[in-house]
Amino acid sequence: MELSRRKVLIGGLAGGGLALGYALRPRSYPLPLEPGPGETAFDAWITVARDGVVTVAVPQLEMGQGVTTLIPQVVAVELGADWRQIAVAPAPPSAHYANLPLAARWAHLWMPLAPGLAPSLADAPEDFVTGRWARDHAFGATADGLSLAAYEAPARAAAAAVRDMLAQAAAARWDVDWRECRVGAGLVTHGKHRLPFGALAAEAAGFDPPAPPALRPPAHERSGAPLRFPRLDLPAKVDGSFSFAGDVRLPGMVHAAIRHGPLGEAELASHDRAAARGTPGLIRVVTHKRWLAAVASDWWAAERALDAMRPRFTARGKPESTRIEAALDRAVRGGAATRLAERGDAEALAQGPFALALRYDVAPALHATLETASATARFEDGRLELWLASQAPEQARRRVAEALDMALADVVLYPMPAGGSFDRRLEHDHAVEAALIARAVGRPVQLTWSRWQEHLAGLPRTPVTAVMAAKTGPAGEIAGWKARLALPASAREFGRRLFGGEPAWQARDAQDGFDPLALEGAMPPYTIPDMVIEHVPAAIGLPTARLRGNAHGYTAFFTECFVDELAVQARREPLAFRMAMLGKDPRLAECLQRAARLANWDGGEEGTGQGIACHVIQEGRIAVVATARRDALGVRVDRICAVADIGRIVNLDVARQQIEGGLVFGLGLALGASTDYAEGLPTNGRLSTLTLPRLADCPSIEVGFVDSDAAPADPGELGVAAVAPAIANALFSATGVRFRKLPLLSEDV
Repeated sequence: MELSRRKVLIGGLAGGGLALGYALRPRSYPLPLEPGPGETAFDAWITVARDGVVTVAVPQLEMGQGVTTLIPQVVAVELGADWRQIAVAPAPPSAHYANLPLAARWAHLWMPLAPGLAPSLADAPEDFVTGRWARDHAFGATADGLSLAAYEAPARAAAAAVRDMLAQAAAARWDVDWRECRVGAGLVTHGKHRLPFGALAAEAAGFDPPAPPALRPPAHERSGAPLRFPRLDLPAKVDGSFSFAGDVRLPGMVHAAIRHGPLGEAELASHDRAAARGTPGLIRVVTHKRWLAAVASDWWAAERALDAMRPRFTARGKPESTRIEAALDRAVRGGAATRLAERGDAEALAQGPFALALRYDVAPALHATLETASATARFEDGRLELWLASQAPEQARRRVAEALDMALADVVLYPMPAGGSFDRRLEHDHAVEAALIARAVGRPVQLTWSRWQEHLAGLPRTPVTAVMAAKTGPAGEIAGWKARLALPASAREFGRRLFGGEPAWQARDAQDGFDPLALEGAMPPYTIPDMVIEHVPAAIGLPTARLRGNAHGYTAFFTECFVDELAVQARREPLAFRMAMLGKDPRLAECLQRAARLANWDGGEEGTGQGIACHVIQEGRIAVVATARRDALGVRVDRICAVADIGRIVNLDVARQQIEGGLVFGLGLALGASTDYAEGLPTNGRLSTLTLPRLADCPSIEVGFVDSDAAPADPGELGVAAVAPAIANALFSATGVRFRKLPLLSEDV
């Protein structure tokens, strides 16, 4: 099929070929990027200005993971652009940016009426059903570390097409064969001729690219390589000019604060409006069935007004930690299980005694983002504008349009970066609230949740109870493995909120259902003859949400702590015990060996304070060695050494930052970031009560990478998953005591 310029303009769809989506479902999509004065737009990805600045559309939320550097780097390398002339434009929701890999992974969430059909119809990015749904819903969510998997191929193809069009324009001027032209450093050259991109852009737009365009070798940085592509967002973040969602300022804008009721089906029962009348700066009070908001000239005045009004709520189904723990205990002991994975003779594994069976528990975990929920809304002439940091912007638009009974076309969303997210920005309650408040007051409004409201209404990662059991052979080797995990169908619950627009209290009805995403990572990477992984759905009454690492954050803890205990029972050195079971995963084995060398692993003997763990997430692998001790102030982690194999590394600096950030985030989950619930309210309402690691608490961190030509894998979740079990195993080495609950030291020992 010939690749015309029109197909470049309407293409940009995932799948590796620009015309694929157009051929399957011919329809015209509007160009998502409006070129500015002096700019030429080539497709959904690239504009080139007369001054040579190349602007790259980024359809993913920048929340610290560096995606606004990675995708532009892919384009710059393929296009032959000068990195100093690259700019970034956050892309609006559009069918051009459908995230097909994520749509496939989440198929059973957006096909709730036929989840059994999802594996056969929509579990691969190339499936027609996946593509049609994702494009029709402009599904461009940022999650599960799939940004490169979704967008590297189409961005490269678009850049290659533009590169060839620029060469054709230059060749026409010089009357030479365009294939003889060279493109690099922002210039097109042929012999002594040279022209910058900006001088050619307008003419290049009139040429048709070849079909298919020839691709250059993809971006690939080896460990130890010099920094060639520094992060584009760092200068603005250093000087404070980088704008997050809470930094938006509009003419005539006012500020809003809000109060929510306890978790559960809460309703506003009463408030003393008269008590707030004397509050300086107060403009208006906005009531809703389920919340109360105050609007003022500044946020602090709105907060003071809410305090004065003392809103009271009634609520049904308020979660309590004692009831949550009892529900998990009943489920793990005798609940009906769904077998999600098995290997070997699963039935034989259920017979006879186990050599070791242990229970592990994980408490609810809070996101603790630096920037609390914030959204700015302006409602004028029947049109709503929304400034929002969202991991799923189109779903946010749809929820707002439904809440205000508006046409979707009348809701405009301006994507903003997030000051941390950790999957918190997959939820959109605050966007709906800001829109409703803006319509009520008739002025632009910025709604900002307080830290207490963030902890109350932000929803935690699910608690989990697991029983791990194993049969062993004559030498202590693992012959059979059974993992029984009791937890709600947390991902399905989340899906009903995201795709169905259900409130949190209603979506809890999905907690006792089938949910493969709730047990991701529970199948160990080791060669064990017989294995069974069971999910026991538990309706716990606490609404739950996604959080960085998601299921891997607890499945890795269960697996790697239990493997360590089996090694001790077999009187085997923990590293050698693991290595003996990794004959079918040499990449993970190399990570383990190299991490051990990096940390000067001494066998994890009693008193050394060293612990080891490893984990696999999709195609990424990591091994971690932690050195920890217990002192009068709690747990002190002195050193963390990690080695990761994330396949082909696009940007080594960003990859290292993501591993290091994941390790520190996982350290926070290992030692804190949790809360109990009483009467539907979290018992931890401030950051200071979460025992998160401060700069002075952060250990020495060393990160290494295995050079690999495998497909690139996301590094952001790996450290989160593997660090908690490494610390738990290190504490056993240091103290002789096993800690089987997260956060560590949260149990009586």
